[in-house]
Amino acid sequence: METHEYASHDAVGLRELMATGKVDAAEVEAVAREALEAANAEVNGLAVPLFSPALEHSVDGPLAGVPFLIKDNGPVAEGVPFFCGSRSVRGAVAAHDTDLMTRLRAAGLVTLGMTTVPEMMISFSTESVRYGPTLNPWDPGRGVGGSSGGAAALVASGAVPLAHGSDGAGSLRIPASCCGLVGLKPSRGRTPCGPDVAEALFGISIESGLSRTVRDTAHYLDAIQGLAPGDKYTAPPPSRPYAEEVGADPGRLRVAVTTESWSGSAVDPEVAEAAERTGRTLAEMGHLVTEASPVVDHGAVMRAMVPFAMVAVAAPLLSALTPPDPDLVEAVTLRAFEETKELGVYRLLGAFDAQNQVSRSVGRFFTGYDVLVTPTLGRLPAPHGTLRYNDPGHSVTSWLESLFDYGPFTAVFNLAGQPAISLPLGQSRGGLPIGVQLVAPYGREDLLLRVAARLEEAMPWRDRTPRVFAGR
Repeated sequence: METHEYASHDAVGLRELMATGKVDAAEVEAVAREALEAANAEVNGLAVPLFSPALEHSVDGPLAGVPFLIKDNGPVAEGVPFFCGSRSVRGAVAAHDTDLMTRLRAAGLVTLGMTTVPEMMISFSTESVRYGPTLNPWDPGRGVGGSSGGAAALVASGAVPLAHGSDGAGSLRIPASCCGLVGLKPSRGRTPCGPDVAEALFGISIESGLSRTVRDTAHYLDAIQGLAPGDKYTAPPPSRPYAEEVGADPGRLRVAVTTESWSGSAVDPEVAEAAERTGRTLAEMGHLVTEASPVVDHGAVMRAMVPFAMVAVAAPLLSALTPPDPDLVEAVTLRAFEETKELGVYRLLGAFDAQNQVSRSVGRFFTGYDVLVTPTLGRLPAPHGTLRYNDPGHSVTSWLESLFDYGPFTAVFNLAGQPAISLPLGQSRGGLPIGVQLVAPYGREDLLLRVAARLEEAMPWRDRTPRVFAGR
């Protein structure tokens, strides 16, 4: 198998080739390693050298033999060191697999490496001091989004068809938008986050992944979703495998479209047009499409997200026996550590109240609509250095405001819990990918995947590949 042939297949396609004996898993892994080394030299998406050998996995799972990557976002796989993108985390080693990793191994995914992240994963750009900037395969002068940025760069480059990621405010959907991928944030409780935490970041961070096709996303969700032992709660189980939703009739839906940001930030006209064009395409399919938006109090979003972000950044540092070395952490990390020491219980309780306010408002909106269409980002992929995590002038509040000025459409659904997916349905005049976000009511990933698959047929992106692409 040649590299260009390998990169032309998605995960399901590769699995079918292996299942029919047209190629064996060892050959796929060998060419994937070649593709990863070549792509990483261009985009800087690997956090550490490739694993040798690959992590142990089933040889007969539903995605057996498919090359895969995990994210450097903390302990994931037993025995694998992690860094959270920070010079201050010096190779802490995971004591055991997470519940998610157990499922990834059982699915047969061949985990070959670990991908770059911004420090402590609280950024919409992947440009840590530890790793340096991860470059966008469409334009190396622009960022890949964050925090699952290394994963996005390497999937978009054709080096792997699937990669692990997580989403606490847009950390899958924003890299998907920047790199021309499919990025699904499932419903709160759909995928496991244990056993070491009851709920990741108070339930707003969700484990999932990135792919190049809707069917890969559906098959991957089948492999990782569902209740794990001891979970605090779980989303309603699907009535059938998510893979069966691809190609299924979604029925006639009530679709809302908005391009007005809830933070009040400006939205690039090319980005807005991609969402509006998606709405027109859905109307042509026979859906009832109207311009409408949930009522979102951006002040409540900030009252919830600022304390949650403080805890997310500072918790790994506060658990250490000694405070972080200021010379080994970036400016916003250090500021979050200092501010968290002053975070009182009443402010944290106020964050939960603000989250509830957002959740109730958005939940009411979905009693009248089946799907909401928005841009994913407010702008095109930003040039490197636009977001400055290492700027000592930032407070945690000013840092989050800068993030939500750039990406104002995603965090709301982390707070409220609905499933949301970014699809690469647009392209700028300069050839950059533009993501469009679709959101469905809580627990309705089935509906989201049905609509996404129809849009993939009507507004195909498969033939659009970036400048850096395996085998080119």
